[in-house]
Amino acid sequence: MGQFDMVKDFFLGISRSRISLIGGMLVTITTPFLVSYMLADTIWHIKNPYFGAAVYLALGPVFLGGLGMIFVGAFFFRGDREVHLFTLQYMRRYFTEPDMFGRLRRNVFLIVLLTSINFAVFSMFLYRAYHYMESTQFCGQFCHTVMEPEHTAFQNSAHSRVACVECHIGSGADWFVKSKISGARQLLAVATATYPTPIITPVHGLRPARDTCEECHRPELFHGDKLNVTKRFLPDEENSAVHDILLMKIGSAGDRAQSSHGIHWHVAPENKITYRSTDHSRMVIPEVILTKADGTQTIFRTSDADELLQDTEHVGDAREMDCIDCHTRPSHIYLLPDDALDLLLAEGDIPQELPYIKRQAMVAITESYESSDQAHEAITSKLTSWYKENYSQLITARPELLEHAIKGVITAYSNNVFPEMKVEWGTYVNHITHGPDFDIGCFRCHDDMHESPDGKTISADCNTCHTLLAIEEKDPAILKILQGEEM
Repeated sequence: MGQFDMVKDFFLGISRSRISLIGGMLVTITTPFLVSYMLADTIWHIKNPYFGAAVYLALGPVFLGGLGMIFVGAFFFRGDREVHLFTLQYMRRYFTEPDMFGRLRRNVFLIVLLTSINFAVFSMFLYRAYHYMESTQFCGQFCHTVMEPEHTAFQNSAHSRVACVECHIGSGADWFVKSKISGARQLLAVATATYPTPIITPVHGLRPARDTCEECHRPELFHGDKLNVTKRFLPDEENSAVHDILLMKIGSAGDRAQSSHGIHWHVAPENKITYRSTDHSRMVIPEVILTKADGTQTIFRTSDADELLQDTEHVGDAREMDCIDCHTRPSHIYLLPDDALDLLLAEGDIPQELPYIKRQAMVAITESYESSDQAHEAITSKLTSWYKENYSQLITARPELLEHAIKGVITAYSNNVFPEMKVEWGTYVNHITHGPDFDIGCFRCHDDMHESPDGKTISADCNTCHTLLAIEEKDPAILKILQGEEM
């Protein structure tokens, strides 16, 4: 035993274990690739989600598994020669015999060197893997089909430069663990194709708005009114441009203002609003409770509140109102067909000079299609055939006009409708607005039907939240005044 030193015994042990041999081969093969890829990602910040998956979800685990196999195999192999690396008798010789002690120092140095290298690779892997799994690319693009609707809507939102984890994962170990457990369930659902279509909005799983939205936005510092000028287009031959002009009463949640007022009155500290809903999406709200700073309460209920609230299976606990109750989808906004086309017409992505393009585009994009590819082909076919039949001379003279329009119309459709995930127009509602078709928004409570015992109601008056200065007017006088064209 004396002529064999510790390292020889260790590697001899590995060589006698198939598990250790396989582990050693895996570590030897994966280490240079893993280190090279991690360095490349660190230097160039590679955005491809599948590159990251190959490195951090494939090579990394193989490397870690190989290390584990080396040590497991070394201590559980069987053969004529056993490894006695940690027996007292074997170690005593290295500390009592001068020649053996010199060997021990060299062996310890080699073991420490190898361990340090593995530890450095292991630490770098954990650090880079953590940041990869926190990246927007991983959240939105790794499960491409499933997350395509939300990722597309996110890219078109005002929060597109805010990482997903800033809102979906809270600070501290508890939120980190919750998010990873939830993420594991979602990955399993994707792997087994058991995810719902469309994906259900996680209304009850979002972090409190005061921990997310109010990290950047402070409602109590919003004061006064906001002028909202929206350009729209009529479905006539000229695609006539009209304007909606609203004076939004943003108001304040208090703080530097003398008193809370306007829209942000709802989240003022002196106005605690709680409500009870009867469905998961909080669309039906039969009871609203206003608690003032002095502790007095006013309860507003619909006439059928008792009947609705008896179904305790579907009634949740009272929820305190916050930003998310109105700003339902601040980073994942899906437009309705009319709004989507108006936006691209205003931006010039759909040419306004093409006659009836607003009307014909509405017809094309509101049809039901089985897949995105089928929708793109059908939209192209419908618009091409109609314009060749009705405006053949214009299309012959300016074919690029129709090509430009088709591209824009397809964009309007592709940014908001995803047939593969059963996401249609109006699938996801946005309560920051309201309309006759899909989004009831404010009218969940502001309907003149929620009444208190003393006869007060939650008003449905339009002027409560905004003043209508112009609605679908071609040349509103107020706009000319605002632009300084008339005094």
